[in-house]
Amino acid sequence: MRELRLISAPFHDGVPNVGMGAGAALLAGDELLRDLLAGAGWTVRGETIPASDARRPEIARSMEVIRRLAARVREARAARAFPVVLAGGCSTSLGTVSGLGLRAPGVVWLDAHADFDTPDDNISGFFDVMPVAMLTGSGWAAQVASIPGFHPLPEEHVVLGAVRDLEPYQAERLSSSAVRVVPGELDLTAFAAALDALVPSVDGVYLHVDLDSLDVTAGRVNEYASPGGPSLERLILAIDAVFDRLPVAAAALTAYDPAFDGDGRVLAAARAVGRTIAVRAAAQR
Repeated sequence: MRELRLISAPFHDGVPNVGMGAGAALLAGDELLRDLLAGAGWTVRGETIPASDARRPEIARSMEVIRRLAARVREARAARAFPVVLAGGCSTSLGTVSGLGLRAPGVVWLDAHADFDTPDDNISGFFDVMPVAMLTGSGWAAQVASIPGFHPLPEEHVVLGAVRDLEPYQAERLSSSAVRVVPGELDLTAFAAALDALVPSVDGVYLHVDLDSLDVTAGRVNEYASPGGPSLERLILAIDAVFDRLPVAAAALTAYDPAFDGDGRVLAAARAVGRTIAVRAAAQR
């Protein structure tokens, strides 16, 4: 039996991205999305990561959800299921990568934002702009050490595609790193080259699709949607390129806020992306 674990991690109860948490919950309950996943040849099993105690401090609540997610991903992998995380925020990636149990994991991150801030350079005070930095060993060391299975990745094990909405300090930090960056509209030739460079170094990848990687003309994903990104068609071609070259161990769709999706185009895009991931993951099995 090929089982796909659809794991919702919405970050409720005052943790950042409450609106996007509503999007994670909506996708988790979307019957058409489930039908598309099942149509790709999977038995679909849904799970929800419960919110942590609202009386605890904000970062502590976030990290508790991340630790719970790491355990669920580990269980899914042990059962030979394919984990797809529907996430309210991008920091859930810490739990997913930690739960994979890979010797040398890589990350393919599609996002309008670098999510590469550290606590020392961050201006916004927004925890969810730091996960790529945390994954690669910069910032919140004591907190990430509490995630079972967490080990920092080398920066060169990360491919970041479609990034464009950066403050000057964020662009400077990214340019001085070893992260492989393919910005903006996502040139597919350059993206393929970045993936090819990753192949010898990793034994599997986590595919992170922040839906605001899409150009704003494809739909307004959330309040941070921005111009200059790929179309839905190009984003799907990029996902295909990942599966063409690398074993994908888990995937995530993140940051959908239905309050900004008045015409339903983002929901339709999320379904198309989810179906693409499911079809390719099934073929990879």
